[in-house]
Amino acid sequence: MTSLTTETAAEAVPRSAPGSGARLVARLAGGAASGAVRVFLVLAGLFWLMPTVGLLLSSLRSPSDIAASGWWQVFTAPAQLTTENYTRLLANDTITGSLLSTVLITVPATLLVVLIGSFAGYAFAWLEFPGRDWWFLGVVALLVVPVQVALVPVSKLFGAVGLFETTAGVVLFHTAFGLPFAIFLLRNFFAEIPRELLEAARLDGAGEIRLFTRVVLPLGGPAIASLGIFQFLWVWNDMLVALIFADSQSPPITVALQQQVRQFGNNVDVLAPGAFVSMVVPLVVFFAFQRQFASGVMAGAVK
Repeated sequence: MTSLTTETAAEAVPRSAPGSGARLVARLAGGAASGAVRVFLVLAGLFWLMPTVGLLLSSLRSPSDIAASGWWQVFTAPAQLTTENYTRLLANDTITGSLLSTVLITVPATLLVVLIGSFAGYAFAWLEFPGRDWWFLGVVALLVVPVQVALVPVSKLFGAVGLFETTAGVVLFHTAFGLPFAIFLLRNFFAEIPRELLEAARLDGAGEIRLFTRVVLPLGGPAIASLGIFQFLWVWNDMLVALIFADSQSPPITVALQQQVRQFGNNVDVLAPGAFVSMVVPLVVFFAFQRQFASGVMAGAVK
């Protein structure tokens, strides 16, 4: 009786599972590593945002304060902050006109690349026509052609047809050099659409146009949004093409800021807010379509 009671009591005592200590150490190590990674990512993000924050604070300081000390002095003397620089910016016809010129160049160049690239990507993915693979290989080969190679011959061509130093010429140049990447990206994305889905739509009587607009475009929304972001950022921030092909009387914002530096080296009260406005517009566009951009980049990565 006594022995049975002793054995029952011994069995009632909880025993630690084998390897529980090792699992606990591994869990703690994993948590510490995850915390360290998060801290590193936060520090990297702050370091990446520092130039933008510095430019913003500089644009809110007077020229005398900028010349006297660094932008970080704002944290000890917040009375330096003022909006006078942005008032001067809005009164500067060169900068405001350049912002309008940038919009007139960027929006059509982005829309044309997205529209033509979508049609061409669908054609290369699902339409049968002679030499389709060879034509697509030629499009891929155009990806390696640098922009600098085409500057001189395209300048001569635009000069002959009257497009040199015009907004239309800059839009055509950006559209032509944006299409190879657009077609390559969208063709690969559209090719991942299940064939059964397209065949079912054809059996229901859908033609190619209706199939493209009702089935392919909604499914390709993330890739199209990613392409639009890439193209918008490239055209908006471009300076080389705009410097050569744009109208010198109404240049884009990048060229206008460069001219301000060359002509008025101490005109920082206009340069700082102008540069911040030029930077913040692409950031707003990117964060507005961030979810679609991430979906488009990861599309096809996981089957």
